Parts: sequence; structure tokens; C-alpha cells
Amino acid sequence: MEKTDTLIVGAGPSGIFTALELLNQGYKGKICIVEKGAAIENRACPKAKTGVCVHCKNCHITTGFSGAGAFSDGKLSLSADVGGELPELIGQDTAQSLIDYTDKIYLSFGADKKVEGVSDSEKIKEIRKKAIQANLKLVDCPIRHLGTEKAQQIYLSIEKHLQKSGVEILFNTDAEDLIVENGVCRGAALCKGKEKSEIFAQNVVVATGRRGADWLDSVCKKHGITHEAGIVDIGVRVEVRNEVMEEVNNILYESKLIGYPHPFKNKVRTFCQNPGGFVSQENYDNDLAVVNGHSYKEKKSQNTNLAILCSSHFQAPFDRPIEYAKKIGELTNMLGDGHILVQRLGDIRDGKRSWQEDLMRSNVKPTLTDAVAGDITSAMPYRVMLSILNFIEEVDTVVPGFASAETLLYSPELKFYSNRVSMNENLETSVKNLYCLGDSSGWTRGLMMASVMGVYLARKLMKGE
Repeated sequence: MEKTDTLIVGAGPSGIFTALELLNQGYKGKICIVEKGAAIENRACPKAKTGVCVHCKNCHITTGFSGAGAFSDGKLSLSADVGGELPELIGQDTAQSLIDYTDKIYLSFGADKKVEGVSDSEKIKEIRKKAIQANLKLVDCPIRHLGTEKAQQIYLSIEKHLQKSGVEILFNTDAEDLIVENGVCRGAALCKGKEKSEIFAQNVVVATGRRGADWLDSVCKKHGITHEAGIVDIGVRVEVRNEVMEEVNNILYESKLIGYPHPFKNKVRTFCQNPGGFVSQENYDNDLAVVNGHSYKEKKSQNTNLAILCSSHFQAPFDRPIEYAKKIGELTNMLGDGHILVQRLGDIRDGKRSWQEDLMRSNVKPTLTDAVAGDITSAMPYRVMLSILNFIEEVDTVVPGFASAETLLYSPELKFYSNRVSMNENLETSVKNLYCLGDSSGWTRGLMMASVMGVYLARKLMKGE
């Protein structure tokens, strides 16, 4: 039996910044981080050599130190209007102040000083005008772009800093369960290979990210941790030529557009825009293949990719949105024989599947080279698919050419943060000494807001010492 003072389950941005801020605030207790993946210097996707996904037991893109952030496009959204609902819990002004503070920490570890999306206010107004004409809302958010390869260097520096400062990090170690007794969280049951152990702590922080959202959902149900089924995002990754997105890329870098298209009025939004980027694959439990996008600082493609996500908020009696999204992903994977599916927008309109030779004749060449040409509409729910198609037509008013017949749609793009843990403004859950952070908590989306939530909790813990 091991003991520590603060146990952090998950070494994603929220867990990392909890530990960082505790150190910055002069915390004297022992900090231990449990991470099911590897140290960042040992994370490497075999696909770079094999050309195809080999379905690692723990996907190196989604697990390991810094979580999916190490292999993401590495964008820090510098506005409290972006990144989830945490401002509703702690206040808009507090959230913005913490973003400014957390941004300085990233800068101290080597983040690029340049901020995208703040250069030309008059041209931003023109883009906003077009968005209004299309019944869309433009959220112009300042972006600090780390870049996929630079993000790994920054998080490596943070990892080494934490270890030098005495933080114990247990890599390749699963937290199988929480230890909850009489409404109090005492620690966690761990497993490393065949070796099982328990670790006890005064404070237990669960920061498992989207990768661990399903696990946290099951833990909440088992131990009676108050939570509610939240929103699940199901969508596609869109890829077009850079020329189509040139104006938006140059002025905003990332255009966050939100709409409520006919006939269902579900919220549909753009997310994670990658100018000159590359479409990528992530793998979750049971070999679920999910599409994502990366954007490097130096390495560039001829295309821009971005996600279009349709939000669904289910009502009682249904309370398993994560499982619902996974079923859609599994069905799509089945059609692609375990691969990501890609289809041209024009083929969807014509009611037919895409073929590999169609893709090779197009101006838009897929940057995810092992994606399988097929028919994503055979797996996507009608409500979601129609909402996305109508939204694409609206975006075409803002970005002419976006709805071209050659535009590529990859599927499935799924975001697993639908289990929202109930907590107060001190981030206290219904179980004493247990705190849940980041995307798996249902309160944040993305690197910056998850990092901010970690900083906020660390300050609350210091006050309670």
C-alpha cells in the first residue's frame, strides 16, 4: 500500500497543470501522477514507419504524458468564449484571467509568441458579415499555435520540470478503479502489467481526458458520483484545398462558426481547423478508429482540414450518449474494414459511394492516405448527416468553394466528453476529496481550458490546506 498527498489520475493538460500550479504555489505535499500511457519521449506512432495503423494496445496518439495534446494540432484558444462550459461554473472573468495566466506558463516553456487571428479587425468584420448573412455566428478567438511537433517539445520540458521538482509519475499504469468508502474517495486501485496495487491520498484528482471519458462514466455509476448525461458531438472531418480557405486562414487562422441548420436546429459547429494540415487517425478501446487533424509548424500540406460537429443532447430515459457515439463509430469502421472512411461531397449529393479512382482525379488529394473511399451516409444517423450537409451549404456563403463537389468528408469524428460530473465552484464533487477535471469531466474542450481547470483546482486545494 502506497500513500501520497495528492493523487492525479491522468497526465493530460488538466492533470499536468494541477501539479504545475501546486508547485508554483509552494505546495509541500507529495504529488503522484498515474498515467496509463508512456512518457512523452517514448511516445511514437508506428504508423510513421508502417504506413498503416497497427492497433497498439495503448494508442500513442491518445495516451501518454500530455494525452492527445502531444499529437494534436497544438492550438491554445485565448478566449473564455471557447473551450467548454467551465466559465459557467467559475465565472467568465475568472476564466479569462486564468487563461491569461496559463498562457504565460506555456510561453515560459517555449510556446510561440505569435498570436493568430488578431491582425485585421476590418477583414474580420467582413467575414462576420458573411456569417450573419448565412445565419451563422462567428467566434473570432485569438489562437496561439504550438504546432504538433513543437507541442511535444513543450510538454517534454514540462514533464522533466515536474520530475525534477519531485513529482512522481507512474507511466504505463492503469487506474482500474477508485477507492471510495462511506462517501469519501481514499485513493485508486492500480494495475501495471500483471502487478496490482493500491495508492491512497488526501486529494484524488481524475483528469483522464476524452480517452478516459467512458471509464469515468462507469466509475461515476459504480460509486454514486453525481453526474448527468451531457452533450455528445458526432461529425466529420472536412478537407479542402488551401486556396479555398486562404482568406480565413490568413485573417483568423481558425474560423469558429456555429449554426442551427434546418430542419432539426441541432447545434452544428466547426472545430480544430488546420491550415496546411494533415488528417489523422486516433484509436480508442476495442480498436475504435476515429478521425482527427494535425497542423505542424514546419511541415505543410496543400490542404486545410477542420471538424464539423453536430451536438446531440439526449433526454431521459436514455443516458448513454458515449455508447451511442461509439456504436456509430463502430458501424463506420465496419464499412471501412477497420479504417477511416472518406467520401466526396458531390458523391453524397448524387446518392452514391466514392471510389479510390474518384479521389485520385480530384484537386483535393486525401492527406490521410490509408482512408478508405466509401459511403459514410450508410453509417451516419439521418438527423446528424442532414444537419451537417445543410451547415456545409451555409458555410459556403462565408467561404466560397467550401461546398465543392470535391470537398472530402472523413468519418467518424467523435468527441467523448458527454458525461458531465456535478460539482460546485470549488470543483468539489458529491464524493468527498474527489475532483474531476478536463474533457472527461464534461466541463472543458481543448488544451487551454483543460489546463485552466487544473490551475484553478490547484489554487482551491492550496486554500484548503
